[in-house]
Amino acid sequence: QVHVVESGGGLVQAGGSLRLSCAASGSRFSIVAMGWYRQVPGKEREFVASIGDSDSTRYADSVRGRVTISRDNAKNTLYLQMNSLKPEDTAVYYCYCNARETYGVNSYWGQGTQVTVSS
Repeated sequence: QVHVVESGGGLVQAGGSLRLSCAASGSRFSIVAMGWYRQVPGKEREFVASIGDSDSTRYADSVRGRVTISRDNAKNTLYLQMNSLKPEDTAVYYCYCNARETYGVNSYWGQGTQVTVSS
């Protein structure tokens, strides 16, 4: 079992920055990939960014150039540096971790952290 906890959300003005963190903890697992999704009420959860093997990264078109995803492998912690924030970035941001455990790869999600960007 892997426990995923996000932090770092909050209220920021348009044009500002936030850094989200996501810590994965547990026993006998290794991380295959981690990433971020976001969701606003009434809409489907949408992909934001991910980082996988060899630190390969992917970004949604809506955030590319404004967001940087990174990972501290020693701490099993994921980061999302968000700059030039826009009101449309307002959402609950969810972190996921694809973890390789004894019997295969499983996906774990955090509870989410609210990001609110005021205009």
